[in-house]
Amino acid sequence: MDVSGRVWGATRAEQSASYPCDLLVPGRSEGWTRAVDIAAPPGLVFRWLRQLTIAPYSYDWIGFRGRKSPRVLLPAPSVLSLGQPFLVFEIAGFTTDVHITGVLPEALAGRHGHMAVSYTLRPHGATGCRLVVKVVAETGATTGRRLRRRLLAWGDLVMMRKQLLTLKELSEGSAPPSAAGPRAE
Repeated sequence: MDVSGRVWGATRAEQSASYPCDLLVPGRSEGWTRAVDIAAPPGLVFRWLRQLTIAPYSYDWIGFRGRKSPRVLLPAPSVLSLGQPFLVFEIAGFTTDVHITGVLPEALAGRHGHMAVSYTLRPHGATGCRLVVKVVAETGATTGRRLRRRLLAWGDLVMMRKQLLTLKELSEGSAPPSAAGPRAE
């Protein structure tokens, strides 16, 4: 069991793999990896990831000021662009159906340290995918900075676990029956 708050659901291979966010944080950094299997095709899950530009899909009462994240896919998904808001980040890169990567804006990085994130999709099984998220966070040399980073890792773990499980549920619920596999009646 990982007691550092750095890992949830990710395999050792996923923890050591390279991600688009890895080179976006200057200086010393650490990575936090979270992952979940989703019984839905990557293209469908990517549509849900695109909606992270408008809602967090986590604990809405904390991260969305009490409003509810949409539970249906929007008919016209937002067009992704560099610099576009993405959760607390700004989009730094993306490849449709593969990844969305963001960096913490400078104003927030000045207070919390530099951070970057990549939400990545990899085909898994016949019709599903694996959603792996890596967060790279600048580490500090002071004891206070290290403690703050550890608390942030645990807070991120709690929020992102909920987010990934929500995205899994919504993706699988909106997948065509042949893509999602058998369903209980």
